[in-house]
Amino acid sequence: MVLAPYATLAEKTRGRLYPEKEAPYRTCFQRDRDRIIHSEAFRRLESKTQVFVYHEGTSLRTRLTHSLEVSQITRSLCRMLKLNKDLGEALALAHDLGHTPFGHAGEMALNECMQNYGGFDHNAHSLKIVTKLEQKYPRFDGINLSWETLEGLVKHNGPLICGGKKDLPLEIAEYNAIQDLKLETYPGAEAQIAALADDIAYSNHDTDDGLKTGLISVEEMAQVDFFKHHYDQVKKEYPHVEHSRIVAETVRRMINDMILDVADTSEKNLKELQPNSVEDIRSCGYPVIDFSENMKKQMKSLKGFLFPHMYRHYKINQMTSKGKRIIKDLFTLLFAENNILPTQWQLKACQCPSNTEGQKQKARLIADFVAGLTDASAIELHTRLFDPQVRI
Repeated sequence: MVLAPYATLAEKTRGRLYPEKEAPYRTCFQRDRDRIIHSEAFRRLESKTQVFVYHEGTSLRTRLTHSLEVSQITRSLCRMLKLNKDLGEALALAHDLGHTPFGHAGEMALNECMQNYGGFDHNAHSLKIVTKLEQKYPRFDGINLSWETLEGLVKHNGPLICGGKKDLPLEIAEYNAIQDLKLETYPGAEAQIAALADDIAYSNHDTDDGLKTGLISVEEMAQVDFFKHHYDQVKKEYPHVEHSRIVAETVRRMINDMILDVADTSEKNLKELQPNSVEDIRSCGYPVIDFSENMKKQMKSLKGFLFPHMYRHYKINQMTSKGKRIIKDLFTLLFAENNILPTQWQLKACQCPSNTEGQKQKARLIADFVAGLTDASAIELHTRLFDPQVRI
């Protein structure tokens, strides 16, 4: 496929922090995608919460299946807009690498634990994983991704420096001092697509999982005009089809409408802007990939319903409450008693000085360890450390 002039072109990459000879049969972005897929952090997403803790049901989304769904939507939109689907796919697959166990609840708990040590942010942790914590190459830490992939990973939600203000997460500030990711600009169009694909995937698939588990009902969902419109239409077309298929078809049509809306709106924006390169996309001062105003209202209504009715449902609150306690318990105990950490983490903790800066280093080390746990391993470790009846 011939790419648009404003696509991010592999042959014009700004390269990698550690120069490497490029592969003869794969572009740099295809290689980035493959490195992400082969990373330990990506594999761990299989047992990390999307909304429901991993063991609540095998047919429910996990952070891994969510990432794959975001990737599929991103590839489709990149293809429709003649953008670089390899870069888009890499960004979609990497966007949640930094999530803690127990989803956003785990992140909030770890951020609270880290308040005196710089805080915790899952986007910043994603960058730390791919630039430092993955350790499998002999010449460097991390997986040495291309500049454009790192840029999109960090800035997919927009510029991080606005009006000269530089209130950056520590991991991003530290890495940016080594390799400038141009944090004051928007990223390329592929990263903007990945951000909207994330919105499309989670809002619709959380709706599907909520209906599947019975946390929300069709009658309640009918408060959302966008859902009701498609549900009523499907019911009319297939009056004798079982309920589960009606719901699945409704969600499928909602996703399709959102994808087409992004494609149509973005195409209009691009025709108006007339960009000649990816630099024109970065420097225009606003996102060129976007929903229409009408779809933004529909999305706001859908999210406005899901927040109180599903994300704050008492059963979800019970799960997130347990998850938060597990994260806080583990961080507090491991920070106080480094000798119960696995050996390789103990050695790193022992190297931290006893001064204020050393305590900060140690806290960030413990946060890295806890964030790297899956739901399953966090629950198992918490049980071993806090239940006196469990044998070590």
